[in-house]
Amino acid sequence: MASRRPTLRLFAQCKTKSQFNNTWTPRRTASSFQSSGSARQAFSNSRNYLTLAAAGLAVTTTLSYKMAVEDPIRCDTPTLAERDQQTKREKGVTDASPMRLRMEKFVKEQQKEIVRALEEADGTPFRVDEWQRKEGGGGITCVLQDGKVFEKAGVGVSVVYGTLPKPAIIKMRANHKNLAQDDNIPDSLEFFAAGLSLIVHPKNPMAPTVHLNYRYFETANPDGSSGAWWFGGGSDLTPSYLFDEDAIQFHKSLKEVCDAHDKEYYPRFKKWCDEYFYNKHRGESRGIGGIFFDDLDETVSDKENTFAFIQDALKSFAPNYISIINKRKDMSFTEKEKEWQQIRRGRYVEFNLVHDRGTAFGLNTPGARVESILMSLPLTARWEYMYEPQPKSREARLVEVLKNPKEWV
Repeated sequence: MASRRPTLRLFAQCKTKSQFNNTWTPRRTASSFQSSGSARQAFSNSRNYLTLAAAGLAVTTTLSYKMAVEDPIRCDTPTLAERDQQTKREKGVTDASPMRLRMEKFVKEQQKEIVRALEEADGTPFRVDEWQRKEGGGGITCVLQDGKVFEKAGVGVSVVYGTLPKPAIIKMRANHKNLAQDDNIPDSLEFFAAGLSLIVHPKNPMAPTVHLNYRYFETANPDGSSGAWWFGGGSDLTPSYLFDEDAIQFHKSLKEVCDAHDKEYYPRFKKWCDEYFYNKHRGESRGIGGIFFDDLDETVSDKENTFAFIQDALKSFAPNYISIINKRKDMSFTEKEKEWQQIRRGRYVEFNLVHDRGTAFGLNTPGARVESILMSLPLTARWEYMYEPQPKSREARLVEVLKNPKEWV
């Protein structure tokens, strides 16, 4: 068929407008043929057109044969994003779907639940922006600003399809040997990443800031099946004024989720969180921690069990944090306490822009949506030269805990 199409196109081009307008028809009698000069002329014209068409057909047949043999038409292989779009259209997303589609569906559902809970606590609706990436994927960014309880809250879902170049594959193999074989590293690999990120900055300095992120990453084989995969994420609390009961409640909830899946998770992930969310240049942690983990793959647990852990951890967030907010959002505070909150927010900004790998990855991803990546930054922050809290003050106690992380449960 590929070789016939060019032939038909060229044959059609040999038919001029005058040819279709010609009035000659084979039903006319021989006598009328001979007596009509115009008819003879029409017959002569028709023979010329047929001769031209035949010559064109012969030339085009030779040309199209050469094209078919030497330059056959190539059909592009569908990308991973295109395969997934077709799967969702035809089959939807079920428990039998690829993990990447199940994770995308789950985080979008949880985004709605968390936004609903935060709106209920604040009384202000979120702004919802849906966006697409030309490279594949897209996201939903929900932001609340200048609310009654929250100065800023952002709950974002992002879905990214892309291609890892060979240098990136080589670098990532340091932690994931199954990404490619030593003697067969490809020039590129398609990848998929999806996750939910959340940040809440309350107005009241007695109410703590919270951060959460749960994500999934996988590479794709040429046939679209899953290659290497891993999960990452966690949640951490950053108070300006420390209430021990809040810290204990927050950590206890996370420990219960971890223990239900693996008794080693909480101590391991708590330590990981303390080490990761650390402002090296300040010599202090960003907050009082929580859990943090990355690269959870088949060397830790199988895919289904790890996904079950991710689901439980994310579902436990809203009830845990909202109960803390409800205790603190209406407490009285002074102007000095508000200034201290702004100084601590400055430290928060420093970590996110200087040390956070997620921010760096997002900003360096082609087609990055900068507004969604930087939604974690507060509306206001403060930097004072050589600021030191008063000894034995509540502010000084917080700094002491940030420099020497505690075991809360």
